[in-house]
Order: sequence, then structure tokens, then C-alpha cells
Amino acid sequence: MDFSFQLYSARNFPPLDDVIGRVARLGYRQVEGFGGLYADAAGLAASLRKHGLSMPTGHFGLSQLKDVEASLKIAETLGMRFLYCPAIPKEERENQPESKWVELGETLAGLGEAFRKRGFGFGWHNHDFEFRPLPNGKLPMDIILDTAANNDWEMDVAWVVKGGQDPHEWIRKRGARINAVHVKDIAPAGQNGNEDGWADVGHGTMDWQALSTAIKAGTNTSYWVMEHDNPSDVDRFASRSLAAVRAWK
Repeated sequence: MDFSFQLYSARNFPPLDDVIGRVARLGYRQVEGFGGLYADAAGLAASLRKHGLSMPTGHFGLSQLKDVEASLKIAETLGMRFLYCPAIPKEERENQPESKWVELGETLAGLGEAFRKRGFGFGWHNHDFEFRPLPNGKLPMDIILDTAANNDWEMDVAWVVKGGQDPHEWIRKRGARINAVHVKDIAPAGQNGNEDGWADVGHGTMDWQALSTAIKAGTNTSYWVMEHDNPSDVDRFASRSLAAVRAWK
């Protein structure tokens, strides 16, 4: 199983080419991009080739995705197969009525059709806000998945937990929609405050052995993407996390 490395984890440790080289030397064979890296897509593609890495998946902001042709050009340049929308602005996710979430789902459904027609996969990447119930009890995550019924889901498992939900339940309920996962860990309460409460994979509170078994059995996951939202030492995170997941049975 090849593990990918989400380059967002290394955004505070430039230069990017050095990070890509170190990630490759540690044993990663894939990376996942994010919107802030695509200004020089050709240069990024050259760096990936130099270090023997591929970028099969990438995150694109909703405003980027609405320029379908520009997003496709980036994806083609970088050799991507799947594009994921990772979030919406904070002001668009707080205190929004159901109609706004339906509107978002319809927008995502239209984008998915456009990208699939050109041979690319498309889906949503969750955080925690999608799991906060609306006044009527519905969850934005359900609305997004039901309204954009043909799109995939890149499940950020730790954010599901942060949203107060059981990832195993979501795997059972929506596993057919999950084709990628973010592999990250949550520090014990009160620890790693300088890293926003996140932990290296295998060094936090998440039972990733059980989760990996459930994901393999109950989803269509092809991409396992390592991520830490704010590591103080990106090499430590990248190396310790890869060592931990390689010990999975």
C-alpha cells in the first residue's frame, strides 16, 4: 500500500523542492497537492519528476474549481486523477440554513459532472463543520453527499472525530462513496498545544489499526494521504507516521 503525503503539512517548511526530496527519501511515492501550490504547476511537476514522485490527487478551493478549464490544465500538468474540494470559507459554513447546503451540493454535483466528462474523478474533503447538526437535525455532510450523489468522498477521519462522530458508523453508512482517506492523529487532551492538538500518526488517540481494517473492508479507498495540520517538525511527522502505518497488520 502506497501512502501519499499531503504537502499542506509542509507549508511552513520551504523550500518546497527540498521538502519533496526529503519526503521521497523517507519512502513516500505519492504526494497530494493543495491550491496554494498551483501557481507554478509546471515547476511543481518538474520537481515531482526529479524526485520520482507522483501527485494522483489534489485539493482545489471552490473558487478555483469554478474555473473548470484552469483546474483541468493544472490537473493535467501534474498528472492528477482526482480533484477534491476541501472546504468553503468560514462565513459560508456557520449558521447557514439547509437551503445553502443544498445549493453547495448542487454546485459540487455540477462540477463533478464537468470533471468526469473530461476523465477526472471529483469529490468532497470534509472537516468538522459538516457534522454539526442544523436546527432541523440534519447534517451538512449528509446533504452534500445526497445532493451530489455521483461525487466521491475523501474522508478525513480525524476531522470526523473532531466533529463528534464515529468514523466507523460513517464507513458503514457511506463506505461506497469513500475513495480516499486522510490519515492523521489527535493528541491526548491538553497535549501538543503548539501543534494545534494534532499528533504524528500512531502517536495519538486514534485507533488506526482498527480504522485501517474497517476502511479496507468497507470502502473503495485507493489513496491513503498522511497529514498533520500544523507539525512543529515536518521530518519528524513524516518519518514517524510512515513507520507507524507500515506496522499495520
